Amino acid sequence: MKKRLFKAPSGAELLFSTLGFGSGSLGNLYHAVTETEAQNTLQATWNSGVRYFDTAPLYGLGLAETRLNSFLRTKKRKDYVISTKIGRLLENCKPEQRTGIGKFFETPTRREKFDYSYDGVMRSLEFSLERLGLDSVDILFAHDLDVFSHGSKETRDHYIAELMKGGYKALVKMREQGVIKAFGAGINEWQAGQILAGQGDFDLFLLAGRYTLLEQDALNSFLPLCETRGIGIVLGGVYNSGILATGAKPGATFNYSKAPKDVLNRVKQIESVCRKHKLNLPQAALQFPLAHPSVTCVVIGMASAKEAKYNAAAINERLPKSLWRDLKAQGLLHESAPVPK
Repeated sequence: MKKRLFKAPSGAELLFSTLGFGSGSLGNLYHAVTETEAQNTLQATWNSGVRYFDTAPLYGLGLAETRLNSFLRTKKRKDYVISTKIGRLLENCKPEQRTGIGKFFETPTRREKFDYSYDGVMRSLEFSLERLGLDSVDILFAHDLDVFSHGSKETRDHYIAELMKGGYKALVKMREQGVIKAFGAGINEWQAGQILAGQGDFDLFLLAGRYTLLEQDALNSFLPLCETRGIGIVLGGVYNSGILATGAKPGATFNYSKAPKDVLNRVKQIESVCRKHKLNLPQAALQFPLAHPSVTCVVIGMASAKEAKYNAAAINERLPKSLWRDLKAQGLLHESAPVPK
């Protein structure tokens, strides 16, 4: 698998595999997986060449980080890049108060407490390092500073202000001291990234679902800003929570809900172009965003060894230039979108 060297604005260098592993599935997202299944999936991703692993305290309320501990303990620290997140502290609670009921299964009984303060960031990393069994992580992302997660612009802006007043100073201090190599934010909306980039010195953003084969509005202002500033982009959600993996079939999901009619129709058109070139939709969905110069890698939440092998094969497939030319000709791609060579 190809690798990309990212030189952060702060001067740090990070070597990403073009495909990264998103560890939500290790936290029993949507259904429980056994320890054996989790470790088999991780080994399959490693065997496929994946060397970037992203996690967070939220994923399984600590379970994902703990499962990564078991796997990464067998690897040399210099051989992989790992990121985790801050912004949520986990508290003991009663079973009925647990965060993620109906979303995460068979997890520790914990509830989240949003905390982007200086002390909150320091404590969060301390707890994550303990769960991971590591002395350091490469990247820290401030988690979910967006309307999607907090419900309103007012609440989002409140937590952004809390981060910039306190947690941001902790992140800068840890970067200067070499405790972490880089920091940024893991967000579901490019608008939040643009706000943060205007207020601080961020190295990377992990952007989920907002620059994909279906959505390229980020090209209008956010991605040009990142390119100018040298800010890297890690892209999650490149399947838009399902539909770009499954295609426009009945019950297909888009942004974690049933896909609306206009999205289904657009995906059908994209699928038609892919079929003309004898390609599968996921191959195009994985490779398209990697053409942007700011994008360091795409991160996929892989729930089985089979999925890991499939995605690794899809990202390595050679795709013809005519595919992207036809998609643009039919108005299915932003006219200024960079495309794979």
